[in-house]
Amino acid sequence: MNAHSRFVAALFLACGLSAQTVDVVKVISKKSERMAELPGEFMPYQSVAVRPKVTGFVERVNVDRGSVVKEGQMLAVLVAPELKSQRAEAESKVQSIESQRAEAEAKVVAAQGTYDKLKAASETPGVVAGNDLLIAQKAMEAAQAQVHAFEESAKAARSSVEALKDMEDYLKVTAPFSGVITERNIHPGALVGPGAASPPMFQLEQNSRLRLVVAVPEAVVSGIEPGARVTFTVPAFPGETFSGPIARLAHSMDPKTRSMAVELDVTNAGGQLAPGMYPTVRWPVRRTKPSLFVPPTSIVTTTERTFVIRVRDGVAEWVNVSRGQSNGDLVEVFGPLEAGDVIVRRATDELREGTHVSTKPS
Repeated sequence: MNAHSRFVAALFLACGLSAQTVDVVKVISKKSERMAELPGEFMPYQSVAVRPKVTGFVERVNVDRGSVVKEGQMLAVLVAPELKSQRAEAESKVQSIESQRAEAEAKVVAAQGTYDKLKAASETPGVVAGNDLLIAQKAMEAAQAQVHAFEESAKAARSSVEALKDMEDYLKVTAPFSGVITERNIHPGALVGPGAASPPMFQLEQNSRLRLVVAVPEAVVSGIEPGARVTFTVPAFPGETFSGPIARLAHSMDPKTRSMAVELDVTNAGGQLAPGMYPTVRWPVRRTKPSLFVPPTSIVTTTERTFVIRVRDGVAEWVNVSRGQSNGDLVEVFGPLEAGDVIVRRATDELREGTHVSTKPS
C-alpha cells in the first residue's frame, strides 16, 4: 500500500467510516477465437479467351457453350487458302532448287574428271599447258561453290515450307487445358484472327477446381493460417457445408476496402459449384497472442473515456481500455492491464478514482 492509500485508509478509520464494498472479478487471459461470416466469390482456377494464332475463315466448330473439353481437344477448324498456295509455291521452289543442285553436282563430277585427267597428263612435260590445268581447277571449284549455294538455298526453302506447315497447324484451334466452354462467339464462315480488337472465338474456364476469393478485413488478417481449412455455404445448396484450404494471400491491403484478398482452393469434381457464385465463408478469427477478457459490465464508457476500475491496495483505480471482440459472456480489452488484475464487476463512473473499497469476490 502506498502512502496515499495508507493515508486514505487511516482517514476512514479515524472518522469511523467503513469502505464501500464492491463485487470484483479477475482479468482473464486466453486465446481469442471466434467465427466471422464473410462474403466470398468463386473464380475459375484458370480462364482464357481462346483466339486463333493465324487469320482464317471458320470451316467447322466442334463445341458450344457448356461443352466439357479435354486439353488438346479440337475446338474449331479454320481454312486459309493463301497459306495453301504459299506452301505449294514453297514446295515447288524446293523441288526446283533440288533439281538445279542435281545439275550442279553433275557439273562438279564432270569438272572433277576433267581436272583429274589434265593433272595426270601434266606429269609428262609438254603434254598439257599449265594454263589449261589452272582453268580446269577453277571450273571445278566454281561448280563446287554452286552446289554449296544450292544446298543453302534448299535448306532455306525447306525451312520456309516447315514454317508454313506450322502455320497450317494453327488452323486447328485446340483447348490449352481441360475445362468448360462458357462462351462461343463464332459460326462457320466467319473471318477470325489473332487481333485483340475482335471478340475471342471461345471463353474456356477450368471449373473442376475453383478459387474462392475472400476479402478479409484488416482487423482480422493477423489470424490467417495458410493451409487451414475453412468452411462455407452456398445459397444454391441450402443445408450443405463445403470446405477448402487457405492457399494464397495477396499480402497487400486494398486501400478502398481496407481488406486483403485471400484465396481458397476448392475441389469441384462434381461440378456443383460455379464461378460467379457468392458463398458465405465462416472465417476463423484468431489473435496471434492471448488476449485479456473482462465482463462487459466491468467496462464504463463516458463521453471522455472508456475504462475499467481496478482495485489495488483497497483503492479504486480507473484504467483506460479499448474494446475488442466479444467472446461468449466476456469482452476483449486492450490497455495497461495484466492477467489476474482485480477489477470491479459492475463498474460505474459514480465510483470515483481513489475511493477506498473493500472487495467481495463474485
